Amino acid sequence: MTGDPLPGVLIAVPVVLLLCGAGAAVMRRCGQTAVIGEIAVGIVLGPSLLGWVWPAAQGRLLPAEVLPYLGLLGNLGLVVFMFLVGLELDHGLLRGRGRVVVVMGQASVVVPLVLGGLLATAMYGSFAPEGVGRGAFVLFVAVAMSVTAFPVLARILTEQGLHGTPVGVVAMACAAVADVVAWCLLAAVVAVADGSGRGVAGAVVTGVLTVGYLAGMWWGVRPVLARCVEWWDGGGAVALFAGLFLAAYATDAIGVHALFGAFVFGAVVPRDRAPVERAARRMREVVVPVLLPLFFVGSGLQTDIGLLGGDLGAWLWAGAVLLVAVAAKWGGGAGAAWAAGQPVREAVVLGALLNCRGVTELVVLNVGLGLGVIGPELFTVLVLMALVTTALTGPVVRRLTGRGADKGVSAADRVNVADAVDGVQTADTDDAARGTSPPADR
Repeated sequence: MTGDPLPGVLIAVPVVLLLCGAGAAVMRRCGQTAVIGEIAVGIVLGPSLLGWVWPAAQGRLLPAEVLPYLGLLGNLGLVVFMFLVGLELDHGLLRGRGRVVVVMGQASVVVPLVLGGLLATAMYGSFAPEGVGRGAFVLFVAVAMSVTAFPVLARILTEQGLHGTPVGVVAMACAAVADVVAWCLLAAVVAVADGSGRGVAGAVVTGVLTVGYLAGMWWGVRPVLARCVEWWDGGGAVALFAGLFLAAYATDAIGVHALFGAFVFGAVVPRDRAPVERAARRMREVVVPVLLPLFFVGSGLQTDIGLLGGDLGAWLWAGAVLLVAVAAKWGGGAGAAWAAGQPVREAVVLGALLNCRGVTELVVLNVGLGLGVIGPELFTVLVLMALVTTALTGPVVRRLTGRGADKGVSAADRVNVADAVDGVQTADTDDAARGTSPPADR
C-alpha cells in the first residue's frame, strides 16, 4: 500500500452512507425494512454490478487501498450492533410462555439444523473449499440455515402493529431462543474450524473456556454491573464501550469470534437503568447508522453473482438452498406452532416471521467466509437466500394478517414486551426523561 489512504476513505465513506440511505428509503416506500436496501446497495457497488459494468468507477469510489479501513470501521459498527442485539434481548421472553414457545423455539432451530445439515452433506463435494473438513462445513451451513434476525423481526412486528399481540410475543420469544442457540453453535463452528492447528484438543479447550466465559459473565459480571451502573452518570457511554470491547476481545482471545463476546456483554448489561438507556441511545443514533453500512458494503464486495454465471448446476443448488431454508424455518415453525395448539393462520404467520434472517445471517456468513469454511460461490448463494427470505417476511405477514405499517392493535391486546421490540421501556414518564429511541432498523 502506498500513499495516504485518508483521502480515499473521506470519499468512500460519504458515498456509502448516502447510497445506503437512499436504498433504505426506497425499500421503506416499498414496504420493506431498511436492511434490504442497504444490502442491495452493497451488492450493486460490488463485482456483481458496478465492478462488472464499470470497474474504473468502482476503483475510483472504492479504491483497493481503502477497503481494509472501511472493513475495520464496519466491523467496529458490527460489534456495537451485536451488543445492542444482546441488550434488546428480553430474558423474560425466554421463560413462562408455555408450550408453544418451548415447541416452536426448539423446532425453529432443530428442523433447519437437520435439513440444512443434510443439504450441506450433499453440497460438500461441490462447494467446500479445499482443506475444509466435512464436519465444519456441514455444521456451518446448518447454523446458517437456522438463523432468525431478532432485530429485523422486532422492527417488522412494530411496523405492522403486532408487537403487543400474542403472536408477536411468541415470535419474539422463539427468535430470542434461536439467536442464543445460533451464536453458541457458531462459537462451536469457530472452535472446530480454527486454523491454528490445535485440532480436536484445541476445540475442546475453546469450548471449555467458552462455557467458563458465559458463566463468568452471567454470575460474575452481571451482578457487578447491576451495582455499578447507577454511578456512571455522564460516563455511561464510555463505560459501555470499554466493557464491550474488552468482552469482545476476551472471546476472540479464547478462539471464539469477537461478535459473540459483544452479544453476551449486551445480554448481561442491566437494560432497565437510565444510564444504560442513554448510552445505548447514543450508540443507536451515531455509531450504528454511520459505521454499520460499511459492513454491508464489505459483504456486497464479496458477493459476486457472476460466479454463478450461466452454470445451471450452481443455480439449481441456489434454488435448493432457498427451498430448504424456507421449508425448514417457515414450514418447521408453522408445523410446530400448529402441533402446539395454535390456529392454522396464526401458525403460518409465526412460521413466516421466524423465516426472517436479515443482518444476523450476513454476520454469520461473513464469519464463515473469513474462517475459510465456505468459499465466495457459496457465500453468494447464501447471501441471496438471506435477501429473499428477509424480503418475503413483511409482505407475507401483511397479507396474512391484513395489517399495514400504519395499523396498530388495541390496548387490550397488548402485552408488556416493548423492551424486546423497541429496545426501551414501555411509555411512561421515565421514558421522556431518558429520551429513548427504537432499535436500529436491521
